[in-house]
Amino acid sequence: MSQIISVKNLLSGLALCLLISACSSSRKSTSRVDGPPPSLSKPTPEKKPEPKKEEKAPFNVPAFAREVKKSTYNIAFFAPLYLDSVFVNSNDIPGRTMPRYVLPGLEFYEGAQLALDSLQQQGYSLKVNVYDSKGRQSVSNVINSKALDATDLIIGAVSNPELKELSDFAKKKEINLVSATFPNDAGITDNPFLFISNSTLKTHCEAIHNYIQDAFSSKNIVLLRRNTAFESRLAADFKASYDKMNNPKKTRIREAIWNDATTPEEISKYLLADRPNIIIVTALDEAGAKNLLRKLSIAHANYPMQIFGMPTWDVFKFKEPEFKGLQVFYSSPYFNEKTDNFSRYLFDSFRRTYKARPSDMAYKGFDMTYYFVRLLHNNGVYFNSAVASSPTVITRFDFQPVYVKEGEQTPSYFENKKIFIIQKGESADVKMNQ
Repeated sequence: MSQIISVKNLLSGLALCLLISACSSSRKSTSRVDGPPPSLSKPTPEKKPEPKKEEKAPFNVPAFAREVKKSTYNIAFFAPLYLDSVFVNSNDIPGRTMPRYVLPGLEFYEGAQLALDSLQQQGYSLKVNVYDSKGRQSVSNVINSKALDATDLIIGAVSNPELKELSDFAKKKEINLVSATFPNDAGITDNPFLFISNSTLKTHCEAIHNYIQDAFSSKNIVLLRRNTAFESRLAADFKASYDKMNNPKKTRIREAIWNDATTPEEISKYLLADRPNIIIVTALDEAGAKNLLRKLSIAHANYPMQIFGMPTWDVFKFKEPEFKGLQVFYSSPYFNEKTDNFSRYLFDSFRRTYKARPSDMAYKGFDMTYYFVRLLHNNGVYFNSAVASSPTVITRFDFQPVYVKEGEQTPSYFENKKIFIIQKGESADVKMNQ
């Protein structure tokens, strides 16, 4: 019975649909054409959230993107103190005077210690371990003892092989390492955690070349070198700087080889009387530098000249009568007029603490330690991206990434590229550039 009723209802519904359809077809058409009802429009597909782009790590070093701040920082300090050599049999200083070979490392440490004392007085919480890089316990032994594993910063006034050993360790453990005094990369080409503060000779050559090209409009540039592999490499660095320089008015560098037998007349063949002769001397040793300057002093009577030497010339004294009137310049990554607040503070503290005047090494130890420990405290373990904007303490630094191999994306190391050109003076040396 229910099936019959269902069929009847179905037929009734079908008849009603036909009746509605017939009525609608008999209506007059109008010009208005309605669009499909909103309910029939296609639903807008939901937008999938775009994946967040990963921020590139500074200098393509993942560790540099990490913010690691601590309540207390561990610092390892290496300096050539030679304590085991000085105090062989007792705690007394032999002859009551420190041997001269001890003084540079000791004075660097003393300046650094005053910087650490000052920072700790400002509330810095620091744990500092000092190591004698020339002591009985070698640097490699210190590394193998695991004593450095928890270190947050290493500052080293070291040379080779200690620098290479510390660099390999610092790279493995991702610890920033400051090479404070050694003007060489020690063959290191793959450690972005390394800072070279005492600029390499290649950087000095580029800075001297660029200064000469910009400072003198009309000039005759002559490079005088001896016939050695070392000075030949320096000459090649100057030529590379010339090729790299994008200046249509740059002056070509003429090169001449000299030796002890070379006469002033032979050198004069490269000089011009109607314009400044810019003489670049690649001798790093004092005897060689003075030997050549004596020859140039004779030619100086007829040819105007400015002589540019190497960074080692900062300690040379050209007081001999034959050098009078010569304009001599050298390059340095460090210049301190000792008039700033930090220099005055160090002078007073050093006199009060050590009963002596601070040497240049003491100023460098203070400057370098204060600069990097402040970076560590303010920015954390990986302060690398903040170095470029870090304020000056005593001297200005300009740490730039160095890419030894062409096409590299990660720095080989960071090097201080700030080079001062300094003129030798009778009473004091004079800085020529800013």
